[in-house]
Amino acid sequence: MDSQCYPGGCQVVPIWKLVAMWPSEKEEEDNVILISDDDDDEGEDTQGSSVLFVEPQEESPLEEKKCEELVDEEGDLVVTYCKQANVMPHARHDCTTQPFERRESDACFPLGKNADICDQCYCYICDKLAAECQLWTVPSLCHCNAHNKSNFWKAQRNFALAGVLATFNLELLELDTELRRGGDLLEKFIRDLSVAYNKYLIGERICPPGHECFCQPKLPPGQCSVCSSRNVEVVYKYSDVFELVARFLNQAEQESPKAAAVMLLGAAKQIALHKDPAMLRSYQSLGHTTSLRVAVPFLFQRIVTRLQRMLVLCDFPKMLYEKFVEFFQSISLPCHCYAFSNSLNVLPWDHMLLTTVLKGQNITGQRRQKGRKMYLWEALPVVEARVEKLLEKKKYKEVVRYLRAVKCNENQRLRDLRDLIPFYLCKTGNFLDAAHSLLFPVNSLACCSACRITPCQFKVYLKIFRTGCVPSGNDMLETGPWVTAGSPLRNTVLIKQALKLLYSSEALYRNAKCWSSFIMVLGSSNLLEKRGHLLPLPLGEPPLSFQENVLAASGNFLEDLKSGVNVSLPSAVFSGQLHHEASLILAVQAVQQMLCCDLPHLTSFLEIVLAFGKNFWALRLLLDQLCCVEHILCGTANLLLRDLSREEGTMLAVWQNLGPQYVGEFLCLFLTCRHKRMQSVGLFSLNVVIENLHLCPWARQLCTFFQESGLGQLPFGTTVHQEVSKFISAFEKL
Repeated sequence: MDSQCYPGGCQVVPIWKLVAMWPSEKEEEDNVILISDDDDDEGEDTQGSSVLFVEPQEESPLEEKKCEELVDEEGDLVVTYCKQANVMPHARHDCTTQPFERRESDACFPLGKNADICDQCYCYICDKLAAECQLWTVPSLCHCNAHNKSNFWKAQRNFALAGVLATFNLELLELDTELRRGGDLLEKFIRDLSVAYNKYLIGERICPPGHECFCQPKLPPGQCSVCSSRNVEVVYKYSDVFELVARFLNQAEQESPKAAAVMLLGAAKQIALHKDPAMLRSYQSLGHTTSLRVAVPFLFQRIVTRLQRMLVLCDFPKMLYEKFVEFFQSISLPCHCYAFSNSLNVLPWDHMLLTTVLKGQNITGQRRQKGRKMYLWEALPVVEARVEKLLEKKKYKEVVRYLRAVKCNENQRLRDLRDLIPFYLCKTGNFLDAAHSLLFPVNSLACCSACRITPCQFKVYLKIFRTGCVPSGNDMLETGPWVTAGSPLRNTVLIKQALKLLYSSEALYRNAKCWSSFIMVLGSSNLLEKRGHLLPLPLGEPPLSFQENVLAASGNFLEDLKSGVNVSLPSAVFSGQLHHEASLILAVQAVQQMLCCDLPHLTSFLEIVLAFGKNFWALRLLLDQLCCVEHILCGTANLLLRDLSREEGTMLAVWQNLGPQYVGEFLCLFLTCRHKRMQSVGLFSLNVVIENLHLCPWARQLCTFFQESGLGQLPFGTTVHQEVSKFISAFEKL
């Protein structure tokens, strides 16, 4: 037991600490207080008390009086020193020197001697010395009567210390720097808004144009001051108030979450009190910022949308979260804002229905409570905020479950969010489920996601299915690094799902970018560069018999797949040693069928040609297939010539990157084609090189390639032979 101080300034210490200091017969000590725990002590002086206080004498507090008084020989404590206590600062109602009279809410005049104070009395309301309180005895505001047992005075104290934050029902201990910052800005805004609103209530007095003059002079309309004064109309323009509130909302968006919430809620309460003096007069229809009945709902929509997102994204303490919602619900909304009554009834993250959906225990978003069906229905800003929060935490499975279960009044925007479900499934490594979800609608929507994906998204999905890698971020089109998410799809599954996507969307089917992506992916390795670039595979030309067998098998497969029959590719061909070559031959067959049906709708063919890379045998196979139909071959050649003329600079850059070997094989392919129209493609490309020799430092190597391949000696026809010979002879002279 340590030493303690008792009333009167007496110090009490345990006796076991003073055994060594016990007074001898010759020593005299100060006044002593003994504490006894002997219940049988019946001394008259102590009257049964275990503590005896010996008060210091009044002569001098510093005078040492040598005396000793032992009350109990078995006592545990001895008082060795006494000193008068210092009076500390205290509330007026706790003062020990001045009497205080308590009442619940009497502020008219000072009660009893409540106005009397000591030097250390503080005002309970102002939290400063009572002598400095300007309302200590002011009638109807008497702070001298305030005490902590009255709800009335507690509310007065909270408002004095918390300011406008007191309207949020916040305790003083809950107020931090952010909340006080929001409260200070809100108070300033309320003052400025009051000035602007009062100016709005005055209105503008204008004379209606074209009003006829009834005075004797018969002045033109608007020039007679007498008639104008008699026919003045008052127009109420809310524009200045609208701009002030809009600026305040802009400022709130730059503040911390707590401060912003206070500012937004306070602004909502203030504009909800605004009245329209014009009421429903027709001539007051002045625009969405000028008319109060249009401007206030517009501002409310902005405020509510922001608050909905904040309640989801910001980790407010539970009590603060509930008080924000209660404050909004306490706002008395005008008739033109009734639609916002339940806008902040946002489910907290720990709500039972929401948690069961996120955990996968409820896949429908429905549950029965007291015999009634409950649905997971949320406003669009809330849905977007929840998806954003979950993606930030990389909880992709939870995002998929939530989007599949939630319902919203804006179905089109919700559908756009659900279109990304396949990508989120890819992020989890579930590629097969992602491929299937592209082709099946969610909750019986109008159509599947495949109907709305873009050619760029189509390419990304094929790269993901081929390599098992996904973009590291949450945007599937970002150019950042890619990371491995799982095992890639089998080759047969990849081909089947890719073709289904093409057949399910007419926009994809008729887009050259999609076909070039399909060919490029099938002609690439299942490894991917860190930046997301495919690694092309230079495949050797397979035997002619193998090509014919694959063409025969793929023709029937494509027709059945296009008609909706559930068919599979023969695994012996497409999973064997030459499965890459077989896949490329199937792509050739699919492109040939597309050209025969939709060539007029195709906008480019050069992308498809370049997609084959260095696998010129597959491109030659495609051209041979097109030779069977004259008008298709001519149309394809014309389209290719148009592309080359438009993309001449692009082709030169591509050739520079791929080198003279690629350019030589490209030219040889078209110059040696059986059809003259296709030969014109090779001649045009050769002229491009001749006209841009200064941009083609590899042209001499190209000449060497022609000589080694024997292209200059073969009689290909008058035009081709002359052009090639001219090109070779030009470099021989140099």
